[in-house]
Amino acid sequence: MTNFAARRARLAAQMLPGAVAVLPTAPEVPRNSDSDYPYRHDSYFYYLTGFTEPESVLVLVAGSGERPARSILFCREKNVEREIWDGYRYGPEAARSAFGVDEAWPIAELDTRLPDLLADASALYYATASNAALDAQVAGWIKAVRARSRSGVTAPSAFHDLLPLLDEMRLIKDADELALMQRAGDISGNAHARAMRAARPGLHEYALEAELLYEFRRNGAQFPAYTPIVASGPNACVLHYNVNDRLMQDGELVLIDAGCELDGYASDITRTFPVNGRFSPAQRTLYELVLAAQDAAFAAIAPGRPYSAFHEAALRVLVQGMLDLGLIPAGTHATVEDAIAAKAHVPFYMHGTGHWLGMDVHDVGAYRDLTQLDKPSRPLAPGMVLTVEPGIYVRPMEGVPEEYWHIGIRIEDDVVVTDDGCRILTSAAPKAVEEIEALVGKGA
Repeated sequence: MTNFAARRARLAAQMLPGAVAVLPTAPEVPRNSDSDYPYRHDSYFYYLTGFTEPESVLVLVAGSGERPARSILFCREKNVEREIWDGYRYGPEAARSAFGVDEAWPIAELDTRLPDLLADASALYYATASNAALDAQVAGWIKAVRARSRSGVTAPSAFHDLLPLLDEMRLIKDADELALMQRAGDISGNAHARAMRAARPGLHEYALEAELLYEFRRNGAQFPAYTPIVASGPNACVLHYNVNDRLMQDGELVLIDAGCELDGYASDITRTFPVNGRFSPAQRTLYELVLAAQDAAFAAIAPGRPYSAFHEAALRVLVQGMLDLGLIPAGTHATVEDAIAAKAHVPFYMHGTGHWLGMDVHDVGAYRDLTQLDKPSRPLAPGMVLTVEPGIYVRPMEGVPEEYWHIGIRIEDDVVVTDDGCRILTSAAPKAVEEIEALVGKGA
């Protein structure tokens, strides 16, 4: 648990001396009757503790003068009867030892102990205005401290949003995080390969989804990182399609956007391939255009380069291809730059080329340098992890060659910024035309 303690120390060092931070985990959410949705901890809370039980709160007290920083975990008490029904609980004593916090107390004592911890604190850090229940609790704690003012006790007079500090910490992944993300990428890449082997005309989209989920779980991943997209034929032109119930037809493509979550960290991969194992000439033309755009994006990723550079590189390749193929009518725009300025590509490519990735599939961290007045795109740095996912989506429309109608293609990989460029974490998922055609339909 060394990394978690080090993260708590780094956070405490950024706080005002003597300040207090309060960070709860996620609540359990009822699904219906007496059933809950599968529980998943809060990412921020887990980042600082490694603790996955619900009904838990971390309190961090920053050092001041000779007093060192302290970390205090509030969690459920041991309960033999509930453990018979729901499984093991650490309880405060075992949690303190296992997770390296300085103190641990029953969650039932949170409201009685917090006013003492906040008494004479210089400031309070928490996720301001993000959780109505927490806001109400904070108000109650502050009121309790103020009620003791006649005895010389003061309540915090400054309130700071805790999350921006944690966002910046989470944006740079350490070696342990990158190892987990590499493993998640390998599991997900192999799951995509399994789905390719299983594919054939006449299957429903959900049959391929089942192959993905099986491969995720049998390799130890706890969840899909998000609802899988298995979109065949015209469904591939719907960016967030996830009904996954269409019968796949001979001669069409299927786009699969799916990744697992492993020990709290997400992967995010998209592959597009022919259901029958052979690209048509039109499909191959658009597929190789998207692949070239992704290669251009990879080449634009390096420390010190602006985040926006890889999107701009991919976009230039895509728009040139759209002009060459007549998707953007010839003569309406003299150059790629003219077409981009006029947003002529938007009917066919309407999203960015990537996003941060980490504990959340759309991970935390600003995309712009918020310290600058004009807020330019922030420079990349080693340890940042992002997706690279250019695409092209051609719906039936006047002036567009009919052979491209209903073709939707996206190719997405996860990369980590390195000292001299980037490294792909998801190379286990096949994407070269020859690889795909040799694999599709060969049997899972």
